[in-house]
Amino acid sequence: MSMSLSVTFWGTRGTIPTPGAGTVRYGGNTACVSVRDQRGHTAILDAGTGIRALGQLLGAQPGGRLDLLLSHVHWDHIQGLPFFEPMYQHGQDIHIHGPAPSGVSLQEVLERQLDGAVYPVPRTARPARLTVHETSPGASLDVPGLKVRSIALSHPGGALGYRLEPADGGAVVAYLTDNELGSGGADRVSSAWRRELEEFVRGTELLIHDAMYTPALLADRPGWGHSSALEAVALAASAGVPRLALFHHEPDHDDGQLDELVGTARAAAPPGLTVTAAHEGWTVNL
Repeated sequence: MSMSLSVTFWGTRGTIPTPGAGTVRYGGNTACVSVRDQRGHTAILDAGTGIRALGQLLGAQPGGRLDLLLSHVHWDHIQGLPFFEPMYQHGQDIHIHGPAPSGVSLQEVLERQLDGAVYPVPRTARPARLTVHETSPGASLDVPGLKVRSIALSHPGGALGYRLEPADGGAVVAYLTDNELGSGGADRVSSAWRRELEEFVRGTELLIHDAMYTPALLADRPGWGHSSALEAVALAASAGVPRLALFHHEPDHDDGQLDELVGTARAAAPPGLTVTAAHEGWTVNL
């Protein structure tokens, strides 16, 4: 069977970039994942610093349409956008989808990021056409070649998770980062939310989920909007998902600590569930 989606991880870290000798294997760039179908349609999930390397690759073949799906606009999910090479190319059409934070439009947030006071590159130097689409939980997104749906996540200020599948059928991937599965975020979601979340990811081939914390760290940070690796395993198991990619790694966890976290998660996984920690440069063909 030919692949229907190709998923590549360009940035896997949460909160802040962490370059250095201790993060070589899992990577230090913040969140960015690309999803590509067999016809070449590309959707990009988040614009952390990992998007810079993706942009260099895409910049070698300019033109056409790119769709960027933002989970939310906290800094580690948009900080790479000013350095995304396709923005500087004529003929490039970039559609940005995402939720608007309270009291301000998504477009305004992105324009503030590129204000001359903090980023001294003039707008005229970025000739690509940018179209911003505000979206909300439960919406279906207009992305060529893909069926994309969103769901509310439990995170301070709100965030969206996405489910992507080829328009003509095939393997499905779900992207749920910055999501608190435990009781610390209960006041942000409805009593039916957990059941809705399980149904949202059911039938996916690959679940990419926030796994920032160890159980000990989770106990110290209720309400911060993140999950432990064990909680991500429990969600994948309850929904019958066969592959789980742990994501949004804690910036203070080096490669050795992430190895330990993966080992604990794998020990808790039921038969039929494969658990891996996402690492930069990793491509999964579904």
